[in-house]
Parts: sequence; C-alpha cells; structure tokens
Amino acid sequence: MSNQYDKLITGNSVYEKTKKRNIFYYQSYQGGDTYKKGEHLSKYSNESEAEYEDRVLSTPLDNHCKGVVSVYNSFLFRKDIHREWGSLENDPAVPQLEGDADLEGRSLNHFMKEANSLASVFGMMWIVVCKPNSNAATRAEELDQNIRPYLSMVSPLMMLDWNYSRAASGHYVLDYCKYIEEQSDQTTVIKEWYPAAVVTTITDNEKREIVEQITEDNGIGVVPVVAHYTERSSVRGKGVSLIADIADLQRAIYNEYSEVEQTIRLSNAASLVKTPDTEAGAGPGAVIHIHDGMDPSLKPYLLQPSGASVDSIYNSIDKRIAAIDRIAHLGAIRETTARTMSGVSRSMEFEQLNAKLSDIADSLELTEENVMRIVSAYQGVAWNGSIDYPDSFNIRDENADLDFYLRASAAPVPSAEYRRCVNTSIARLVLGDDSEKLSVIESELDQPNLIDTITQLADVDDNSTT
Repeated sequence: MSNQYDKLITGNSVYEKTKKRNIFYYQSYQGGDTYKKGEHLSKYSNESEAEYEDRVLSTPLDNHCKGVVSVYNSFLFRKDIHREWGSLENDPAVPQLEGDADLEGRSLNHFMKEANSLASVFGMMWIVVCKPNSNAATRAEELDQNIRPYLSMVSPLMMLDWNYSRAASGHYVLDYCKYIEEQSDQTTVIKEWYPAAVVTTITDNEKREIVEQITEDNGIGVVPVVAHYTERSSVRGKGVSLIADIADLQRAIYNEYSEVEQTIRLSNAASLVKTPDTEAGAGPGAVIHIHDGMDPSLKPYLLQPSGASVDSIYNSIDKRIAAIDRIAHLGAIRETTARTMSGVSRSMEFEQLNAKLSDIADSLELTEENVMRIVSAYQGVAWNGSIDYPDSFNIRDENADLDFYLRASAAPVPSAEYRRCVNTSIARLVLGDDSEKLSVIESELDQPNLIDTITQLADVDDNSTT
C-alpha cells in the first residue's frame, strides 16, 4: 500500500521539474507572508537564524508581479464579453452558470478573470468542468436539485500528471489527468479522470497509505479538463509564465531594499569598539573608563559606516524597475516620474502591449469555447455558439493626443471642413463613450452657420494675435 501511495502522490517529470519554479512564481505574485516564508532574502555569512528572521520582517516587498498582472487584466476585462450560446440558448442551466460558475458565487466573468490571473503567473491553468451524477429523470428535476455543470480551477502545483494522445483526426486529446482535489495535514483527496471513468482516492498522509477509492462512470466519454495558456511552451501541459523575468528582478529589488534598511540603521546607530575590560555607559554623554597605561591603539572608538551607498542602491532599484516596465511593455502606463520618451517610442510600446493583450484575449476565447463544448456535452447537445473577447484595447496617451489636436486647431488652415474634423476629434477624445452628447455636438458641428461662426471667431483671434 505504501508503494501505491508513493506512486499516487508523485507527479510526472514535467511536474517535478517545474514545481520549484512554480512555487517561486506563486510566492512572488502573492507577496506578504507567503513571500517572506519563501526565504528569498539572501543570508549573510555567519548570520544567525534570529538575525535573519529579524531582517526578513523589516524588509518591505514592492510587488511588481501582482501589479503587472493586475494591469493586464484591467485591460482584458474592461469591455464586455459577447457570448452567443447557440444550442445552449434556451438551456436554464446557462444563466445559473453565468451567475455562479463554480458554485461558490463567482460569476463566469469573475471566474475567467481569476483563472487568467493565475495563468499569467504559472503560464497556464487547468479548468475542470464537472456535473454531479444524479438519478433525476428530467432536466426540471435536475434543476430542482441544483444539478448542473460547474467549473473549478486546478493550478500546475496541484496537477500531478496528464497525458495527451493523437486522435484519428490528427489533433491531440487529453485522455488522462491526475490532480489533488483537497489537501490537509491528515488526508489528501486525489482525483483521476479517464474517458470512461473517474477515480477518487482518499489517503492518510501520516500512515502514507490509501484509505478509500471510489470509481464512477464518466458519462460524457471525454476527460472534461481544459488547459488555459497565456503563452504556450513546446511541452503540452506546460506554459510560459508572463512574470518569469519580472519575478527575478523583483527578488533582486527585495534584497536591495534590505541593504538600504541595514545601511541606514548602521549609519544612524554607530557601534562602539572597545576592549572587554573597558567600562562604557550607553546613550549621549556616557562616560568611558579606561586604564591609565592602556595602549593608545586599543582605546575605544566609534565604528560608523557612511550612508553614501544608499543613493547608489536606489539608483540600481530604479534601473531594475525600468527593466520590469520594458519587459511588460508598461513603461508609459506605470511611470510615476517623468521619463525621456519620444512620442514614437511611447506609441510603439502601446502597440506591443496591445499585441500581447490581443494574444491573451484570443487564448481566453479558445479556452472558454472548449469549456462550453464540455458543458454542451453534459447537457446532451453539440456546441455551435461563439465567444468573443475584445480584439483591440485602444491603448493610447490621451493627454498627448489632446495636445496634438489643440495645436492642430490653431493651425492656419482656411477650411471650415478641416476645423469641423478637428473639433469633432477633440469632442470624441474628451467625451469618450458618451454617445448621446457626442451625437448632439456632431450635429451642431454639421450646421454650416456654426462652422462659419467658428471660422470667423478663429480669424478674429488670429488677427488680434497679429
């Protein structure tokens, strides 16, 4: 039984190789006590455990990983997601799935947003689609019992094993997976999915043995698990983390903040160097008693390092933060101080970010459509709907655009149509999505008399300036 237990809780080679790094990514994203317990602060030589723990507690973390992921998701889920349910249009289970996707109160949008956040950390997330077995004879009886498909997330830290095989049509199909469903100090629940069966195993962690195994039929004939990638790797079931390089830079910044704290503390509190038999008091004005015949080289003195290195450490931190912004294409969005950046450079960075977000949105579309295919299989129909996430995220520097239009409006172009176009562009930029006010302003600008008046006022203003 012990050999069966060891085999059951052991992951495949990909899981074992990526486990340590995935834990680091997760701790870097979570921050707080989770990050501090990861011991990512480098230890000094001859530093005691108590001194190290005190230094960990006094070192702050600037969590760039969570900040980058939050910015990405704020763009991805800013606009509405259009879902055409197709064959599920009149299924009463669909509104329930939309409002409570995981039977824990999270809506479908909220669930996909959280799944994408964690997928950005690990590179991918597994989404399991389940429907409890029931003896209900009709769909109405199922709804009365609240039996319907629901979703759950499984992180790469919990997905122990999986296997893909090539189908007759040529595409790869997931035909086996094993993951930890629940875990405590005493027991672990492991679930294995096959096309024809579902095996749930309960283990005793202390005795390292299997307590119970339950086998149930898999009614839909496929493994109802979907892999959601933010960026694919060459290995199936393994993604590329969007914060991989950012997490390394964040750890370096974390260690440098510790150096700043230690340098400031030592600079403000000098150390007294003396022989053991020298009597010295503490605090300002303290008296130090030395022997009359003491060697002058052994007289007490203060050891106080210079704090000049603090500025160089802060400069290093600023450069690492700038590197994070370049990696994430967020320099123009996350900047807190003015940086020398041309309009072309800023525009190119927005385009790179827009392309990255578009790729993630396409992956979200594919994932959700694969999820709905499984939901449709549970409901006994074929999926023929569609999921549409935003393709463009209209990332632009509105202040720079407004400044451009204002300078364009002052250009000496003797054309009413030119001024109408410029004024319309300014109105659209200022009012944004307020379509009602925009339509009123555009209709006013379309009036010839108003355009003539604007032109005349502009000419009068030009003559006055002259």
